[in-house]
Amino acid sequence: MEYLDFEMPIKELQDQLEKCQIIGEESDVDVSATCKKIEKKLAAAKKDIYKNLTPWQRVQLSRHPNRPYTLDYIKAICGDTFMELHGDRNVKDDKAMIGGLGKIGDQSYMFIGQQKGYNTKTRQYRNFGMANPEGYRKALRLMKMAEKFGIPVVTLLDTPGAYPGLEAEERGQGEAIARNILEMTRLKVPIITIVIGEGASGGALGIGVGNRVYMMENTWYTVISPESCSSILWRSWEFKEQAAAALKLTGTDMKKLKIIDGIIQEPLGGAHSNREAAFEAVKDKIVATYEELKDLSPTDLVAQRMDKYANMGVYKE
Repeated sequence: MEYLDFEMPIKELQDQLEKCQIIGEESDVDVSATCKKIEKKLAAAKKDIYKNLTPWQRVQLSRHPNRPYTLDYIKAICGDTFMELHGDRNVKDDKAMIGGLGKIGDQSYMFIGQQKGYNTKTRQYRNFGMANPEGYRKALRLMKMAEKFGIPVVTLLDTPGAYPGLEAEERGQGEAIARNILEMTRLKVPIITIVIGEGASGGALGIGVGNRVYMMENTWYTVISPESCSSILWRSWEFKEQAAAALKLTGTDMKKLKIIDGIIQEPLGGAHSNREAAFEAVKDKIVATYEELKDLSPTDLVAQRMDKYANMGVYKE
């Protein structure tokens, strides 16, 4: 188990507890009372730390190396019913953007999301979750397929941004993202969007236009990463914590600003601390949201989605 810097008090107590348990197993000394005392301290420390996280600490949790990624959620939610689909029918198959058909119960869904890697080799293979234009065009192809067959779309956002390379720009990165935003606003099936990790810039927005948009508790969603914001404003990454607070990037901030529709609670310690509970929370939210949207006509779905985004940034004083 890997620990972040602010989780060090938890690590120390966890180590103490393990040592205490080992002493109890290897000797005749009764350490049950001491172990219970440490367990009590550990539970209190977890509650205190995770209930008072700063925006930067939530950013750190969203990037935790043990945090589940898009394919983890899809496979846990759909089991063996998931069938991945490949290619944009134009350039190639972008490994950073995955998509395919899967079932929850008897209902089929088109799942689309960015996929990161677990080690150096898979991170390079997945391009660190940064999609090229062909990734967004693949996503659009799958959305259009879902619309043709009346299948609801679920998008899972987890990207540090769209790939900013020269080749991506030459192949029309900006146009691909803009086209997706346009086409998603008028797609005639329900779209459910969930931020499961990093939700950065147009890379996230390219598959992030939904009838309902949710964020998991320890995720972020904004136009630029705190580090990049800090480097632009202060010419240094040292002010990333201040930038994270100023960007209003947490689920609580987004909900207040009416950018998202709700926050999905994570297990104490983050989604990686209890993956099964995190998977179940996301599954329940998808099912409940589809129940709300399934009876709306295609015209109403499009109108509701258009109104949702047209009202953003409108304030009365």
